[in-house]
Amino acid sequence: MIRDFLQKWINGEYDLFDHLPDEQKGHDISREEEKLLERRTARYVDRQEDTLRIADTENRAFRFGYRLLAAVSCLVLAAVFLYMTAHITAYGMENPRAETVAKRYIEKGIEETGAVNAVAGMILDYRAFDTLGESHVLFTALMVVMILLRVDSRNMQSTYEDYYRIRFEQYYPTEKDPILRRIGTVNGCLILLFGIYILVSGHLGPGGGFSGGAVLGTGMIILATALGDETMDRVLTQRRFQALTAVALCFYSLAKGYVFITGANGFENIIPKGVPGTLLSAGLIPPLNIAVGAVVGCTMFGFYSLFRRGWIGEVTTDA
Repeated sequence: MIRDFLQKWINGEYDLFDHLPDEQKGHDISREEEKLLERRTARYVDRQEDTLRIADTENRAFRFGYRLLAAVSCLVLAAVFLYMTAHITAYGMENPRAETVAKRYIEKGIEETGAVNAVAGMILDYRAFDTLGESHVLFTALMVVMILLRVDSRNMQSTYEDYYRIRFEQYYPTEKDPILRRIGTVNGCLILLFGIYILVSGHLGPGGGFSGGAVLGTGMIILATALGDETMDRVLTQRRFQALTAVALCFYSLAKGYVFITGANGFENIIPKGVPGTLLSAGLIPPLNIAVGAVVGCTMFGFYSLFRRGWIGEVTTDA
């Protein structure tokens, strides 16, 4: 019996679906349903084409508007520069406004700032607001570079981390060269000492936060080359790096904020200026030089480490 059933099924004489309920049976699509399906498919294709056409039009409009806005902005900026250049006092002619400011810096600089170095007094006292903005620009640039280049196991695939590590391992191990290691260590330490000297004596002579910070950053890069990045990672980890730059910027902002508030409201500034010409003088200028130098030095070393390896200090999951 089973053999006869199978033989009929193989020969096509028996249909298994004949004994199924109607709702479980397959049925052929009628002509009307086929036309309805074709119309729906055509409408869907038309909508897709309209969407792609609109997106392409919007992209072309955006590119055109972006280029037009960029060209107009450049022309307006160039016109402003040309207008200001045309109204600059010619060389050799008197400019009462500029002479008044310069005369004030020279005649009252030591008395009002306590700094023998007129440039340091001007940058960190008379125009400290500009220097505050410049320091924040450096910090912002460093944060942007860290966002773009940092290898972090929380938001980066392991393949990228392995890529950076393999690329880092392909560099020549300079720390294994005995001559470069010894010479680089000595020179790096001397450069760091010179950078510290420039920072702490910036109110007494040529120097200051930006130049001293650049020297400190150079010294750290040389030490990283001579001693190896792993040694520098134990000294300047990412957590310490971030804490140092944040503390330096916060101190600068709070200190100059206090000076701005007292000066704008006619209050007395309780911070003594000291005796001009001595190390402990010029009020807040020496610690501000140190704060600016810390930001500049960390920014330089951070750029070096990020572009070379993709991270600063150890790679941690909670950094």
